[in-house]
Amino acid sequence: MFVSFFHELKSAGVPVSLREYLTLMEAMQADIAGRRVEDFYYLSRATLVKDERNLDKFDRVFGHVFKGLALMEEAVSAEIPAEWLKKLADKYLTEEEKKQIEAMGGLDKLLETLKQRMAEQKKRHSGGKKWIGTEGTSPFGNSGYNPEGIRIGGESKHRRAVKVWDKREFKDLDDEVELGTRNIKVALRRLRKFARTGAPDELDLDGTIKGTAHKGYLDIQMRPERHNSVKVLLFFDIGGSMDWHIKATEELFSAARTEFKHMEHFYFHNCLYERVWKENRRRFQETTPTWDVLHKYPNDYKAVFVGDASMSPYEISAPGGSVEHYNEEAGAIWMERITRTYPACVWLNPVPESQWEHTYSIRLMRQLMGDRMYPLTLDGLDRAMRELVR
Repeated sequence: MFVSFFHELKSAGVPVSLREYLTLMEAMQADIAGRRVEDFYYLSRATLVKDERNLDKFDRVFGHVFKGLALMEEAVSAEIPAEWLKKLADKYLTEEEKKQIEAMGGLDKLLETLKQRMAEQKKRHSGGKKWIGTEGTSPFGNSGYNPEGIRIGGESKHRRAVKVWDKREFKDLDDEVELGTRNIKVALRRLRKFARTGAPDELDLDGTIKGTAHKGYLDIQMRPERHNSVKVLLFFDIGGSMDWHIKATEELFSAARTEFKHMEHFYFHNCLYERVWKENRRRFQETTPTWDVLHKYPNDYKAVFVGDASMSPYEISAPGGSVEHYNEEAGAIWMERITRTYPACVWLNPVPESQWEHTYSIRLMRQLMGDRMYPLTLDGLDRAMRELVR
């Protein structure tokens, strides 16, 4: 396993040496990492990664090689016994059976019922429709099915949870991805608006000829290089279902870095709320109030959202609907503030356009954007750039 880890790091472009690998093996033999996967992660990262630009590549390889060994950490103050959430078998339901299962009827009802279940439940349950457990149709637990519930631990299976009770780590997008970005750059160039700025470094031939003729001696004149003067704000949805679209999103990020000199980016999760952030590993410690973004960047910026808009409708329409914190104001209110502040605003969605009508939250977000949602394809990018320059 460790040899495969070493070779996959090199294949991913992380410059690891044999000496560094042997040092890691010596540290493992000395039991420096103990028996915790998290300790081994930090030990191997400190040993093998010399440049922080390679951290994302390292994380991807680590997650692939050691999939299934990730450490389960305490994510909440209340204690839900792990035995209650142990997966024994997959629950398969027909479409007819799924239609017969009714939603509980609102976020407040879900939270209140969960509190009651935790007070009453005394043992593990599997396959039921009421208690916290697995493989059933209860709104609480994992690996089962319910049209709207609270997923506790486990992995997303049906993408139906309105809240997630688990600690999740998101990774920053890699802005140095080069493969596949050429056509994206071509599409983004529709948004370019050139202005001459910066130090003079380009010969002004016409000015030199006129100056020489007027003064009677060689008068070399220079002019500033032309730069793209368009200013762009990029908002990236990160984590959760967006993990399936990382490659396309990173290619867009990398191309935008090249094409736009004046560009700022921020991360959010699922829907925009009262704060955004720059680094995902510090998304709870170092955040930027969304109000500060609205006040710092004037309305001549072009705002571009990148996300699948696939979430519980409560995350958009209700206070407290966020899966990770209590938002005092609904996400829809913040989206309306953004679109009022930045008239040139679009949403790029990596979900195929043919599937948008099947997801209520996508339809709702598209409505909030004034129908300015476009697929994250070359054609969709071209249409979005045309909208931004109208």
